[in-house]
Amino acid sequence: MNLDFNINEFIQDFSNKCSKVQIKQFERGEVITNFIQKRNQFCMLVSGAADLVRYDLNGNKTIIERILEGNAFGEIFYTINTNNEFFVEATKKSKVLFFKYEDIRNKCKPNCEFHSKLSENLPEIILNKVIDLNTRIELLTKRSIRDKLIEYFNTLSTKNFSKTISLDMSLTNLADYLSVDRSAMMREMKTLKEEGFIKKTGNKITLLHK
Repeated sequence: MNLDFNINEFIQDFSNKCSKVQIKQFERGEVITNFIQKRNQFCMLVSGAADLVRYDLNGNKTIIERILEGNAFGEIFYTINTNNEFFVEATKKSKVLFFKYEDIRNKCKPNCEFHSKLSENLPEIILNKVIDLNTRIELLTKRSIRDKLIEYFNTLSTKNFSKTISLDMSLTNLADYLSVDRSAMMREMKTLKEEGFIKKTGNKITLLHK
């Protein structure tokens, strides 16, 4: 299977040929969408970055997923039991494609090129989504804050082919993403520095143990 799907070329070439596609732009901090029961929305992040977040009854925030350029998201990937439980928030200026999953089969016209190319690339899009979710599950199954931090740093290092990585979120958001207490996370990062596992300069982390 080809894993070189280029969303920007796909959007540029085909999205304006389908009447069922919507493309919208969002500023940093704006809510892109919320998840609603039985809607089955299929979205793709054309550019920018976003977080899928959930707030509990006490207002505590959990970052469920980080959404990067080319990633798919929407209700079709999650079991929704309550409307407005999940929100997608832009963390950068972003452009998003909106599409209803059932419209993949319900073409706007028999020869719609967007539908044809989307159907052709859908297995790859879904596979990439599964890989991302499996990576997320692997991170959350780590029992300690230390193990979660090391796993997260190693994942970014492997992805970027570099021992030095840049944290593209605040430490508060990192704690929300790892589902840990921020103060406890900061203490663990300090310990990792003192033990020579990492070097931290601003938002850059260098892995010294690899």
